[in-house]
Amino acid sequence: MCGRFVMARATADLVSAFGVDDVAGPDVRPSWNVAPTQRVRLVTERLDPETGELTRTLETARWGLVPVWAKSKSVGAKMINARAETVTEKPSFRSAALKRRALVPAEGYYEWQKAGTRKIPNYLTSEDGSLLAFAGLYEFWQDPGLPEDAEDRWLMSCTIISTRAADALGHIHDRTPLIVPPDLQDDWLDPHLRDKAGVQQLL
Repeated sequence: MCGRFVMARATADLVSAFGVDDVAGPDVRPSWNVAPTQRVRLVTERLDPETGELTRTLETARWGLVPVWAKSKSVGAKMINARAETVTEKPSFRSAALKRRALVPAEGYYEWQKAGTRKIPNYLTSEDGSLLAFAGLYEFWQDPGLPEDAEDRWLMSCTIISTRAADALGHIHDRTPLIVPPDLQDDWLDPHLRDKAGVQQLL
């Protein structure tokens, strides 16, 4: 799973690293301890229905996905992670898995290893110090408690997909964030990919 991670790069660094065309939403301050329900940056790609052009955007979302049918955004605190094995089946995530995939940039993340009654934090990062790209999903939720013309009525939220940990990490925790390698990032973001089998194969 992923319960805390590090994102201490400036916006300009993320734009360069992920080939971003546009930046939207409020800026997010660098943090060495990003926690659930906080604002995070994510990379999305959308197709313009009129021109057919793809636009890659660096956006801001709340970590913890809030499904469209939720009565309160508080449910997002329980949906910071989605399991790769069931993400195309679960009602909370399946629509986003087919239509709203994203990359969540990170410099590293924390996993807690059980040692008797204690939990020891381990900081995990890439070998060469390059940015990681977590496989993510995003959703838009309309707050029913706010008037229709309220500026903040629409909430963009996201989740990070987790998978089984490899042998090298399994002794720390049995789950790990699903990291998208550079050569598969275009495929993961591609808005043309909308069939369940294709997404499952990519996962």
